[in-house]
Amino acid sequence: MSLIAASNLVKTYRTEAIEVKALQGVSFDIAAGSFLAFVGPSGSGKTTLLNLVGCLDKPTSGSLQVAGVDVLNLTRRQAAEFRGQNIGFIFQSFNLIAVLTAFENVEYPLVMVQELRPAERRERVLKALKAVGMLDQKNQMPEQLSGGQKQRVAIARALVTQPQLVLADEPTANLDHETAYMILRLMKQMRDNFGITFIFSTHDTRIIGEAEIIYTLEDGCLLRREEREKANVQSGEDRAAKLKAL
Repeated sequence: MSLIAASNLVKTYRTEAIEVKALQGVSFDIAAGSFLAFVGPSGSGKTTLLNLVGCLDKPTSGSLQVAGVDVLNLTRRQAAEFRGQNIGFIFQSFNLIAVLTAFENVEYPLVMVQELRPAERRERVLKALKAVGMLDQKNQMPEQLSGGQKQRVAIARALVTQPQLVLADEPTANLDHETAYMILRLMKQMRDNFGITFIFSTHDTRIIGEAEIIYTLEDGCLLRREEREKANVQSGEDRAAKLKAL
């Protein structure tokens, strides 16, 4: 069963003087539990595509379903609620809030989106930090953390809402070689343990080498799909039980 189904997605940006087609009729299906990368040079449309899947933007035309929901018909508020309940985000620049501790950064999406009791929020945050090996650094500020540690906190923040899908935009670009592979192994472990689908937007060869499915984009067009290894997708009940334990 497809977690994401896209058909003939077109995204056009217009100004008074120019029209740019960022996506030109892109179609694909992504199964739950995938570890997948959209790759291509700068300007190929991969970040635009990630923004559409993440309900941060809407296409000019086409259809898109995420987790069985026609996300194109969602209002702005409904899209925000859907993101908070189903999608986690990891960014190249980590996007941690400088004035908040690691614990508070991970807690932030729970405070903003989900109505949970403080005790339940704390339990979820501590479990997420433990899962990425950052429990001992929970009271540290972002400026006290290394790049790899910041990205671990960002992963914990993405996981704390118990999403079905995590979208990562160039998550290893600011990391050294060893740290990048450590982060990728951690993400794959999260996929294997909890059945979370990971989708990357990247031109980093380190991610491309680890991805099990690769979609290549160029000039807004999907050129090809490469499948390297079947993911071990867990059953819905098994995934739900493990996520609840997180």
